Amino acid sequence: MRLSLSNAIKFKAKAPPLLHSSSLPIAKTTLAFRSVLTSSNAPPSLTGRPNTVSFLPSPFLRCRAAMATAACVEVKEQIELTETEKKIFYRLLNTLCYFNLQTQLRVAGGWVRDKLLGKECYDIDIALDNMLGSEFVDKVQEYLSSTGEVAQGLAVIPSNPEQSKHLETARMRLFDLWIDFVNLRCEDYSENSRIPTMKFGTAEEDAFRRDLTINSLFYNINTNLVEDFTKRGLEDLIFGRIVTPLPPMATFLDDPLRVLRAIRFGARFDFTLDEELKKAAACDDVKAALAAKISRERIGTEIDLMISGNQPVKAIDYICDLTLFWVVFSLPPKVEPAVAEECYRLSAAYLDASWQLIQLIGCSNFDAEQRRLCLYSALFLPLRGTSYKDRKDKMIPEVNYIFRDSLKRKASDADTVINIHKSLEKFLSLIPSLLSNGDVQITEVDWGKEFVDVPVTSKLRVLTGFLLREIKDFWRVALLVSTLLYHSDIDCSQDIIGDHFQLDKRKGIFVSVENAIVKLGLEKVWDLKPLVNGKDIMNVLQLKVGGPLVREWQQKALSWQLAHPSGTAEECLDWMKETYSKRIKME
Repeated sequence: MRLSLSNAIKFKAKAPPLLHSSSLPIAKTTLAFRSVLTSSNAPPSLTGRPNTVSFLPSPFLRCRAAMATAACVEVKEQIELTETEKKIFYRLLNTLCYFNLQTQLRVAGGWVRDKLLGKECYDIDIALDNMLGSEFVDKVQEYLSSTGEVAQGLAVIPSNPEQSKHLETARMRLFDLWIDFVNLRCEDYSENSRIPTMKFGTAEEDAFRRDLTINSLFYNINTNLVEDFTKRGLEDLIFGRIVTPLPPMATFLDDPLRVLRAIRFGARFDFTLDEELKKAAACDDVKAALAAKISRERIGTEIDLMISGNQPVKAIDYICDLTLFWVVFSLPPKVEPAVAEECYRLSAAYLDASWQLIQLIGCSNFDAEQRRLCLYSALFLPLRGTSYKDRKDKMIPEVNYIFRDSLKRKASDADTVINIHKSLEKFLSLIPSLLSNGDVQITEVDWGKEFVDVPVTSKLRVLTGFLLREIKDFWRVALLVSTLLYHSDIDCSQDIIGDHFQLDKRKGIFVSVENAIVKLGLEKVWDLKPLVNGKDIMNVLQLKVGGPLVREWQQKALSWQLAHPSGTAEECLDWMKETYSKRIKME
């Protein structure tokens, strides 16, 4: 039974104190403003009253009482502003007084939610009730100029209704934080168009147009109050529920990206997705709208936030459960070999295993970028052998299409994941020898002809060194993904469970191979400077210009250097002369 909350639940935040002249050059107009603030009509947030005064309304207390019998989330009873936030809000309120504006300033959405959860948030969105964001930004800029301050940056992002971005957004940088300004909105739909006509709305109308109830809360800067116009935002926050303010079908068809946002927030906060929301998200009409109406850049941004977040496995599991996987990670028309429809289950299983393995090994072994691309590499592992033809009939890895076309991510992400996938077979061929420090068997992998003459006793160090030089800082990522494939025989058709991967054993393999590589002195082998350069090689080969032959011998020289870690340039050149002379005689 849902609690009965008032139309606009409000409780007070800690009030920012009036700033003194030491922190802001105050003009005469500001002094007048300060005197006005001491009157009975002054905004309560800046009257200089005690910072700690706050109260809770009875509906919030009823939520607190219900928490004793239900699983719940700890929600702060007051919002505590940082010093930077106090300075920003002070200047915005000063702007109102300077121009005698009656505008209500409300911080909207995620900032309010995160503050109530006791988390810091640097994403401040200001909603205005009677003017456009660009108009108010101009006012703020003019006010700051009157005090001798200058805004650090200004920008206006136009609306794009075709891509479900309905509002113009003005941006201003204050105290090293970007602040977004938009007007409160309501929408009218014509009979022949799904694109709404935007007009100024009330705070309540705007709250109901938000994606989720937990994101529909406002912090009113003028009154220093938190406002809950949907009558359930606080309640859903406390009880950890992902719910839309309006019926989910209408909310998702208005902006289909909200499906992915619901998934992301559900995973991030470990909240429960509403059953009606899940039904709407899996509806064919919503999936079609997500594929057709939302730009791939916006989809890619949401997915990247999920993968980089604290619960990537839960997020992808939601995407799979709601049958959205191939909508999000769309494939080119013709893929060779064909990808099985149920292959997404294996992708999710590899992602889960890699995430767990990262935790077992220790997150400190990987930086944020390595963890992110490790998870992508695992997610797309079942697709590593598939390709498509580009416009020039060239076969391209399918993963390239997903990153560059389906998600519109940067090209370097695609290149790194593809390189990791390409390195796996070589890593798998080396793992037995690195585990036992025995002879290397390279019959199953084409390493290249430059390694044929490498002495057997040095081959492990040479081949491992060349492999690590190919993938550089991502070699631990490639090793981790390789351990998932090592002595593993699973396919898309069978049930995947965590025990199949035997993660403790794979952690042992990872640690042993990592230690072997470090013992070989190859941990940063890509920084190794060659003993001889192209000019030296040309002199030995008696060549006047470079070419494929020089590149071949550069590889051979590096191979010799890896096989003889204490060797000198003179010794390398002597070996090269001797070897080249023998080759000429044989030919």
